Amino acid sequence: MTEGVEVHQAQANSADAATTAVTRSRTSSLQAVETDPGSEEPDQQEEDSSSFLEVQHHSIGGAEDSSGGPVAPDGGWGWVVVAATVLVLAMTLAFPSCIGIFYTDLQNDFQASNTETSWVPAIMMAVLHAGGPICSVLVECLGCRATIIIGGILSGLGMAASSFAQTMVELYITAGIITGMGFSLSFQPSITMVGHYFVRRRAFANALSSTGTALGLSTLPLLANYLLSNFGWRGSFLVLGGVLLNCCICGAVMRPLGAKPKMEARTGQTNNRQLKTNCLSITQEREGLKGRLRATLSTVMPFLRRHMAFDLLCSNPYFCAYALGVSWMMLGFVVPLVYLVPYATTYGMEQDRAALLMAILGLINIIVRPVTALVFGLPRFRGSHNFAYPFAVAVLINGLSNCICGMATSFPVLLVYVIVFGFSMSLVGSLLFTVLMDTVEMSRFPSALGLISIMESIMFLLGPPLAGILVDSTSQYAYVFFACSINGSTAGLFIMMSFYWLDRQKCREVKSAFTHKDINSLKPSTKMTIDCDYSPVPLHGNTIRDMETNV
Repeated sequence: MTEGVEVHQAQANSADAATTAVTRSRTSSLQAVETDPGSEEPDQQEEDSSSFLEVQHHSIGGAEDSSGGPVAPDGGWGWVVVAATVLVLAMTLAFPSCIGIFYTDLQNDFQASNTETSWVPAIMMAVLHAGGPICSVLVECLGCRATIIIGGILSGLGMAASSFAQTMVELYITAGIITGMGFSLSFQPSITMVGHYFVRRRAFANALSSTGTALGLSTLPLLANYLLSNFGWRGSFLVLGGVLLNCCICGAVMRPLGAKPKMEARTGQTNNRQLKTNCLSITQEREGLKGRLRATLSTVMPFLRRHMAFDLLCSNPYFCAYALGVSWMMLGFVVPLVYLVPYATTYGMEQDRAALLMAILGLINIIVRPVTALVFGLPRFRGSHNFAYPFAVAVLINGLSNCICGMATSFPVLLVYVIVFGFSMSLVGSLLFTVLMDTVEMSRFPSALGLISIMESIMFLLGPPLAGILVDSTSQYAYVFFACSINGSTAGLFIMMSFYWLDRQKCREVKSAFTHKDINSLKPSTKMTIDCDYSPVPLHGNTIRDMETNV
């Protein structure tokens, strides 16, 4: 009975939200018609229909795309897309971690310091996440499939070219910028495709696809160590460049969910908008510099809203809190993956045993992430929007686990650290994109992901070099892990407290809205009773006794 009441209440709330949103969109469209007599009715009808579809997307649980696209299958070819995403994430997100295997060889070959050498994975990860807006533009113009293929070509060529680098600057350009941009163009469209193919099972699909990072963490260090022992770092980079070309095959199976919007139907509207733009340009030339600045702002602001979602930082407090917390977390999230192998080998551990620690970390991710996917895929968790709290707890545990690594350098201690760090890292990776999809609309997910990626790229660019500066100044790797512990724990606490405060504030607003609604609902009933008591009796309703009295 309780579940039935909750379902009816949820349906009523969604219906009210849909009606309110549609009314607002129609009111805004009517105001636009009144203020701009030259605007066309088809444009307004298209905006009304698109806004209604967006409301319907959220009211029914996202079964239909916000742009009026086909219904998400929640299976079928979607599982092929998930499998391809697993391989893409294994070759992109997990790849910078294997640079730690070549860290000492690069440092000795180029006679570079820890700070100079750490710029290689830092630039790679920074460009990987900073390419979000460029990736968003390419996805809009070419689609996810073509963008992933272009990314695979760039990453393969960049890594192969880095094997011929003679200076650290050349390595920054080839392995850092070119390869990182290829990674960015490959992994972001893959995550977007999973979000389009799955709605009810989205948490399960995202957690399952995130096992690709675990697969890369468990296999790439072992492969890199084998290649290093047989071919050196130059031959290893050349072979790894060929491996990265497999992203093109994964992109080829990313079949679009539905046909693209018909451009022929919008040709007339485009021509009319071009005419309006020409008219505006003429007026802007007359106005001079002020008109040109207005034109530039009118062009830049829609671009920023579409591809970088800056407006969500002001309009969506949940997204703002999530973006700030995740960006702060990323400052030290991947630093242990870069410095674990140099930390172990500096204190006398063999290279093979240090690489084995990275492989064990990946194996733990492989085991935990599918289990997490199965748990979050249960009917009890389907449609739930409370994944932010377990995500924040996982971030907190992940940050505190770095203290274990700073205590000792023996293999058993580092093994315990890898187990705890890998378990928490699996939970973070499984819920990272799910929380974002629950925070923003699916139609704004690519632009929101692009904005968060840019914010993360700044932290990725600063994290490893700052750690290198700390090592060069103190000659102690332990301080790096202690700093990462402080960073991760504060990020987890910030996300947890922010979402808790926003939920409490939202509950208060809902209660006050219901109270105000109940008070207003009593006023019409009182008015009806007064009208009924004092309304005049019509003449045709008189009784026979009244007629006799009148006579």
